Amino acid sequence: MESLANTAIHLPRLFHFQSSKHQTLKARTVGCSRLEDHNMGALQESLESSNCKLEINHNDIWKLFNDAQRNILYLNKQRLMAVEELNKIQSEKQMLLARIEQLEGEKQANVVKGSVAKPDDLSICCELLLRIDSMVVSGLIHKENALNLRRLVMDNKTSIAGTFYDINQRKDTELLTDIRNFSDESKREGFHIVHICTEMEPLVSIGSLASYVTGLSHAMQRKGNLVEVILPKYSCLDLDEVHGLRKVGIEVHSYFNGHWHGNIIWTGVVYGIGVTFIEPLYHSEFFNRDRIYGYKDDFERFTYFSRASLDYLVKSGKQPDVLHIHNWETAIVGPLFWDIFVNQGLGGTRVLFTCHGFNSQCLVHPDKLALCGLDPPRLHRPDRLQDNIKTHLVNILKGGVVYSNKVLVVSSILSKEMAIHSSSHGLESTLAIHKEKLSVAPYGLDNTIWDPSKDKFLPRNYSGDNLKGKAVCKMVLRQRLGFTGHASTVVGCIFSEVSDINLENLKAAVWLALRKGAELVFMGPRKIPSINPALESFQKELKDENARFINEYDEALSHLILAGSDIILCPSFHDPVLQIPLKAIKYGAAPVVITFNGGGFRSTNSSQYIINAFANMSLSQALDQIENDPLIWNQKIKDGISNDFSWDGECYDIHSAAYMSVKNL
Repeated sequence: MESLANTAIHLPRLFHFQSSKHQTLKARTVGCSRLEDHNMGALQESLESSNCKLEINHNDIWKLFNDAQRNILYLNKQRLMAVEELNKIQSEKQMLLARIEQLEGEKQANVVKGSVAKPDDLSICCELLLRIDSMVVSGLIHKENALNLRRLVMDNKTSIAGTFYDINQRKDTELLTDIRNFSDESKREGFHIVHICTEMEPLVSIGSLASYVTGLSHAMQRKGNLVEVILPKYSCLDLDEVHGLRKVGIEVHSYFNGHWHGNIIWTGVVYGIGVTFIEPLYHSEFFNRDRIYGYKDDFERFTYFSRASLDYLVKSGKQPDVLHIHNWETAIVGPLFWDIFVNQGLGGTRVLFTCHGFNSQCLVHPDKLALCGLDPPRLHRPDRLQDNIKTHLVNILKGGVVYSNKVLVVSSILSKEMAIHSSSHGLESTLAIHKEKLSVAPYGLDNTIWDPSKDKFLPRNYSGDNLKGKAVCKMVLRQRLGFTGHASTVVGCIFSEVSDINLENLKAAVWLALRKGAELVFMGPRKIPSINPALESFQKELKDENARFINEYDEALSHLILAGSDIILCPSFHDPVLQIPLKAIKYGAAPVVITFNGGGFRSTNSSQYIINAFANMSLSQALDQIENDPLIWNQKIKDGISNDFSWDGECYDIHSAAYMSVKNL
């Protein structure tokens, strides 16, 4: 059949060439025509089947093509993600290398723990002065001799350090002989200041007092003054930070609760500052606790320490120019000094009282004053320690104000009038009476850590004269956080306390910034379970690619956020612990206050520059100025970076003037 079908297909051509055989072919043609009809149907059916298969193959090809396109898009997305991850790793590598370089620098500068670098001149002088104290306490020399030796050391800091570089290898008797043989070549010009306080960075740091004592002491010593610190010897102290720690003896006794109690005296040097630690023997439980503050017997604990500090000064023969006391915990030093100690060789000493806030005052029954040797009836009077509201009690903080020669309120937001009338917490009448000796001083910024021109955490440094590095920091920050859009403004927020945050105000700020096309990054101070649910809930509600929430404080990232942001949202300009407003200005980011516990946005502070540049600037106004007035904005940022907010700036000037004023009384 297949042969016949093939023959039938070619019959017309065959018929055309063989017409002479017409009859025979005609009969065959009739028979084959039926066969041809049959085969033509089969052929049509075959063609239709082929067309169907072609159509199916065509659909398969399009499906494969679409699949290939999707695979290509997926691979491109993965490639972009890999590039972003690589950039992030490279950025982290840069910061890690910078951190390693910083640590190496600190090691060379004899700052880190366990450093074996040669002590600097100031550290040697501090150790030498502490050894002189030890000689007095042990009876090797008299107080009068010690006074002359101290003056000799303070008058010849640089030259004497070269002579006594191996001080720890010399015995007291040998050291005394060498000091006496040392010639006096110059006159002393600076102040001798002794802080009696309860905190000092890095040994024990609870609030703003610790960084204040250390930062101010460094600044004063850099300008040629001698500064010493007296602290309780808490059981929680990190004594690895103390260079040359040594026990002086137990001969120093202090009066408390009708008896004289022995104290172990320890001395050492912390970051170039001479530190004395007082460890009670009989009342050893006073400072052998889990916390520093917050106990029912805090008055007894810190009153004992204050009295013991003064007994130690008398025993050692020290005659400082200024006793610098702090907050209510050591405010009792004022009444003790003027009622008991001023005539025990301290006639040339004056008292400066620093208050970091009037809200914590310590009210106790007057009879408790007798524990440290004070006379309750003499002090329980309206013009002395009697509380202005609860008149049956005495107010220890008030005693510091009344019995000091100078009062400094350390604050970034208060003026003198505001301190007296708005933030006095019941002490308004007392502060008004002592108004002439009241001043306000700002906190200082540690420019050895917070300075964009030499910050080791930044991928590129910059200054007010050259802002190119800030643009690089902004780019690296956006890469680190995974921002892929084209936003021109970055808004950061590094908040200090969970309780400061009002979510409604925070949300309002975030939505406003996002509507104006900004990118936002928020960082908390540390990992706190209570903060996570609120912020995580807000993050889920937000669902925006232009906001990042970082619930755990990261030191390196905090530097990068400050450097890479255009605006920093602040709960308040009064931020003595983290000092975010000052850091923001120094790093070229505008500090804008979002009133977490009030309505709307506002900003106030005492620095004239900050008032002129940022007071009453809302977030909306800041974003608009960046967009519409870039020249004015850039000049404002340059001016901010160029300002000196360090301890050596305005802060030093005000404190130096205060020391001078009390010394000249």
